[in-house]
Amino acid sequence: MLKKVGPLSAIIALRFLGLFIVLPVLSVYALELPYATKTLVGITIGGYALTQMLFQVPFGALSDRIGRKKTIAFGLVILFLGSIIAALANDIYTLMAGRFLQGAGAIGAVASALLSDLVSEEKRTSAMALMGGSIALSFAISMGLGPVLGGLYGIGVLFWITAVCSIFALIVLFTKVPNPPKIKYDYENRGFNLKTIFKNDQLFLMNITNFLQKGMMTLAFLIIPIVMISEFGFEKSQLWKVYFPALVLGIFAMGLSAVFGEKYKKSKLMLMLGVVLFGVSYSVMGFTNSYMFFIFGVALFFIGFNIHEPLMQSLASRYAKVNERGVALGVFNSFGHLGTFLGGALGGLFYENFGLGKISLGVLIVVLLWIFLLLKLKNPHLTKNLYLKFSEIDLSKIGLLSSQNGVIEYYQNESEELLVIKYNSIKTDELKLKQLFEI
Repeated sequence: MLKKVGPLSAIIALRFLGLFIVLPVLSVYALELPYATKTLVGITIGGYALTQMLFQVPFGALSDRIGRKKTIAFGLVILFLGSIIAALANDIYTLMAGRFLQGAGAIGAVASALLSDLVSEEKRTSAMALMGGSIALSFAISMGLGPVLGGLYGIGVLFWITAVCSIFALIVLFTKVPNPPKIKYDYENRGFNLKTIFKNDQLFLMNITNFLQKGMMTLAFLIIPIVMISEFGFEKSQLWKVYFPALVLGIFAMGLSAVFGEKYKKSKLMLMLGVVLFGVSYSVMGFTNSYMFFIFGVALFFIGFNIHEPLMQSLASRYAKVNERGVALGVFNSFGHLGTFLGGALGGLFYENFGLGKISLGVLIVVLLWIFLLLKLKNPHLTKNLYLKFSEIDLSKIGLLSSQNGVIEYYQNESEELLVIKYNSIKTDELKLKQLFEI
């Protein structure tokens, strides 16, 4: 599995390193640019997410049609161009334009779909955890390097680093990432449309969860550096002292989340725990006058955020059928990027007009509603997969699966010569399905 996941994780890590490295200090540097206001800075921080949101579904659909790797390459080139524009920006509007173009390379859903293509569903959470771990590592490096390099050389150098990271990611893509298997569908309802995806109530719950999680992340990155500098007297180059310990705890929480979520089948419980920590963290950050308690709130936030990371993409991919996975994950990521944009744009507006205390009260209300929604999430571990070798079955009987109660979908992995049957383990079982083929 590592040979399949490792190179793809490296690409995602390089991409996120480039995007994350500016986050710890972008708000305070952007405020110094001509024409900048807190509202415009908030839009700039979350701006890349707006174009990510707009292009996630088209990129996902394109990957289903022309292939995952070609689509990822196209997105990395766009990220490269946007990073150059941002690096050369000398006012807030040019910086905003560069961030918008960075986001137009919307390959997040495509990378997740490719990972899902390469790794069986039973190993997917572990694979997502590895990918999430690489993202967390790039996140931790960013939290350390961003404030230091930004303090020494300015924000422009951080965007040049992003451009270099996109070039390295392209090299890894075409030299190390394996091609996905060739999939063939044998059932009548091969097509899909966005209506079927939006009618999937489980996917909708995951979409809302991604929207809220990413919104709170961007809001946190807007608020934390401003508060630490303006309220508690930290220097820009010292912000790593706030972020890095929180990220270390977050990585530890990510590992525990992957274990409890997959091994002990507690994915839903872990999602809800992360939401609770969001509420507690914003309460601490919003109502304390002590920088130590504020840093404690920051740590709680990153623990909650990283509890979610190894689970969310995996869960979303489980609730989507294989022939619609690219688009379904595109919708999922679009919701997340919409949350990222609104978290920055509205967060800047609210912070400028109402202050952190009232924002924290609003977050608490959202958290309570969020937990109520997650109570309706079905246990994803009731869904299982059966893998049958072509050489051991009569493929002429495959049509019998269409009328079998409990069968969710089935398809042929022609590269590995496997028939894959996804089923509800309450409504049917492995023995009944095997008997259809007289094994």
